[in-house]
Amino acid sequence: MKHFERELVRGFLHEPKYPNGNGLVITHGAGSNSDTTLLKAIAEAFAGAGIVTLRCDLPFRQQRPKGPPFPAQSERDREGLRRAIEAMREIAGGRVFLGGHSYGGRQATMLAAEDPGVADALLLLSYPLHPPRKPQEPRTGHFGSIQTPALFVHGTRDTFGTMESMRAALALIPARTDLVEVTGAGHSLYPSVAPMCVQRLSVL
Repeated sequence: MKHFERELVRGFLHEPKYPNGNGLVITHGAGSNSDTTLLKAIAEAFAGAGIVTLRCDLPFRQQRPKGPPFPAQSERDREGLRRAIEAMREIAGGRVFLGGHSYGGRQATMLAAEDPGVADALLLLSYPLHPPRKPQEPRTGHFGSIQTPALFVHGTRDTFGTMESMRAALALIPARTDLVEVTGAGHSLYPSVAPMCVQRLSVL
């Protein structure tokens, strides 16, 4: 693992011992950074499978160490993801996957809806379908424009969306999707989901 930084991109690069040519860019939720236990587990599992992985801080987190994202600057967060993918394509050369936990996953889907060719597949951990316990405020308006295959990993106790509402939301996406139900997990998920993410994303 080594530190990686360029304009709008900051994080850690996990280089596999036996690379297979593919890469993953993975980012964090609104209240955290790229140093979470979940993202570390994801990065280690993917690197162990030959996939070079960049776990990165979104631009809002680069600006300040704590606090929520700036709603007016979400486009800048997506630009940071785009720059990270561009860097990964230089490093990996093969398929490049884009993923995120919660807010990071939401920005990944919005970027994919805006630019269908930006990534080869999406890994979405605890996608925030709506604010906690507010299903009347859905965050799925862009789902109909997602042309990128997507793997959703969701806990049965996640207050940002029930499993039933997740299944209904995925029906809005024209691309291939897969949904993994993590029994008993809340919005933070369990680091132990990492190996399964590698397996399910690789066959999507």
